[in-house]
Amino acid sequence: MADEHTADVLVVGSGIAGCAAALAAARDDADVLVATKASKPADASSDWAQGGIATTRGDPASLKADVLDASAATADEDAVDVLVENAADAVRDVLVDTLDVPFDEAGDDYDFAQEAAHSEERILHVDANTGRHVLRPFLAHLDDHPNVRLLEDTAALDLITHEGRVYGVLLDSSQDGTPAFAGATILATGGIGGCFRRTTNPEHATGDGVAMAALAGAGVADMEYVQFHPTVYDSDDPFLLSEAVRGEGAVLRNGDVSEPRDSVARETQSPGGERFMPAYHPDAELAPRDVVARAVDTEREATGEVTLDVSPLEFESEFPGLAAKCEDRGVDWETGIPVAPGQHFLCGGVAVDHEGRASLDRLFAVGECARTGVHGANRLASTSLLEGLVWGLRAGDAAVGHEAERVETPDLLDRDPDLSARFADEKFHRLRRVMEECVGLRRAPSDLQRAQSVLRRLKGEVDAYVRTRTARSLYELRNAAVTGLLVARAAAENDQSVGCHYVEREGSNASH
Repeated sequence: MADEHTADVLVVGSGIAGCAAALAAARDDADVLVATKASKPADASSDWAQGGIATTRGDPASLKADVLDASAATADEDAVDVLVENAADAVRDVLVDTLDVPFDEAGDDYDFAQEAAHSEERILHVDANTGRHVLRPFLAHLDDHPNVRLLEDTAALDLITHEGRVYGVLLDSSQDGTPAFAGATILATGGIGGCFRRTTNPEHATGDGVAMAALAGAGVADMEYVQFHPTVYDSDDPFLLSEAVRGEGAVLRNGDVSEPRDSVARETQSPGGERFMPAYHPDAELAPRDVVARAVDTEREATGEVTLDVSPLEFESEFPGLAAKCEDRGVDWETGIPVAPGQHFLCGGVAVDHEGRASLDRLFAVGECARTGVHGANRLASTSLLEGLVWGLRAGDAAVGHEAERVETPDLLDRDPDLSARFADEKFHRLRRVMEECVGLRRAPSDLQRAQSVLRRLKGEVDAYVRTRTARSLYELRNAAVTGLLVARAAAENDQSVGCHYVEREGSNASH
């Protein structure tokens, strides 16, 4: 085993939340170690963020009302207050003054965009690739900071704990295993997209932080609230089509080119099919994500396809990054872009307070792996980067002041990466299939029971395998199985449809 690492603050993950936590701790003169599985910025979910970052534009009460409305009144009001009251300072301090992010402008002001369920234009953005314009300069800034060390291509395998306290993390690089001891540990490992077949997230987003924390005994909450984005390119090579596209006027059409169902639809029909969202919600394409996602799913089943019609806007000039992705895949956006719902965001996670503290001593969690209470049962568009930034800064501040201490750690076992990778690939296929079929956009009690049974067996197989060998792919598989089981179990225990958790009665399409 290689020599150990020590730090005042250890951050696991390098998205916007992890970067913000590292920056805040470093500003307090702490020695900060950032360990990340990513070997390039595009491996982090934050780099994939398209739409932008929500701001208050001087009216925190308005943003708060929209967050609560989108959550179906399930968000924690106190947590939302923390978000909106700290939003302007965090954005100005980090994104504008420190990183000088080149947000799009319109005249003398920023070009604030409109997105679903927002009552006004308040989204700062850079084209439809905001994440990469935030994360890449953020990582470069930290790389130059004298108080920060970055370990890339380094996975966290397990938390190092003793008697209810976290002492650090057992790390696994591509060459060797290393314990990292820290005065405080901040999990910022991102989401769970790797648990699903169609997702807007990197495939290595396997719920690592949630699983490690849960296995160590930390509390988790709201795991049933998995958000599915309504407009993901419908193929084996999916990508997100930002809500900002619909905010600028794009509409959804089904595959029905026959007589429309009503006069409203008749007026909005085109050769590409019927515009259907006005029949589902007064806000049509700008309804909350869960409403639009289920409508898209319903129309795909009924008519064979749904396309995003971008003809009402200058798509190539307004969204050049998305236009380039379409061109790379041979998609003619002028005839409509095929879309389907895809797993997008985990609203739950490791239960934390307003400073990101988890239930285990010296453990914090921020970003998508954390359950702050801001999102409740459904996240408002473009609040993920904001939540990660605000809670990252707060956790980084709160984590400072503890010295690293050492405790005994287990030795890593022999490696057999080729055999482990073959085993993991086969089991991941089974895991993703059962999550997609049973714990997806619509859930039935019998399907949730089936999922739990499959995932319990799968975790048992993985546990038996890791008794004899160590490989990153095995731990990712274990984490995905644990996280999937937590989602399925929480969904089975909540029989009330709310937000992105939708329960079907057996043998029907009606919700409770």
